Amino acid sequence: MRWDTFEQACPEIARLARERFSRDEVVLVGTIRADGSPRISPNEVEFAAGRLLLGMMWRSKKALDLVRDPRIAVHSAPSDRMNPGGDVKLYGRAVDERDSDVRQAYRDTIGARIGWAPDEPDYHLFSLDVHSAGYAVFGEGSHALAWDPEQGLRRLPLH
Repeated sequence: MRWDTFEQACPEIARLARERFSRDEVVLVGTIRADGSPRISPNEVEFAAGRLLLGMMWRSKKALDLVRDPRIAVHSAPSDRMNPGGDVKLYGRAVDERDSDVRQAYRDTIGARIGWAPDEPDYHLFSLDVHSAGYAVFGEGSHALAWDPEQGLRRLPLH
């Protein structure tokens, strides 16, 4: 489901993700290489046009991974070993965004945030179609949340 629909379906994790991703300005993206092995890469995230958007350099390895196989994981960047802000994880599929209005919304949003935007059409732009999500805090007050459309939001014990 598109980001705006996910925000309605699971506002608890969506709020945590939006706050964390906006504050950190970078996430870790998991993709699948052509040989089937995993790739993890840093990436910036923008929220615009009701979507969670991932802009990538033209023909970068991670972008080519997603063109070939759209399965993706988006993970908050840990701050340190104890990571007091917790881990936010979103799983789903990358949607290749070609709509000019969505691309302009992305350019406007990133331009406002960092004072620069990529030139058209020399970049890849993907949105995240969320299939499941999780959040976990370790140490004092440890707990975990999990969500998928079939089971909804669940609080999970951490042992």
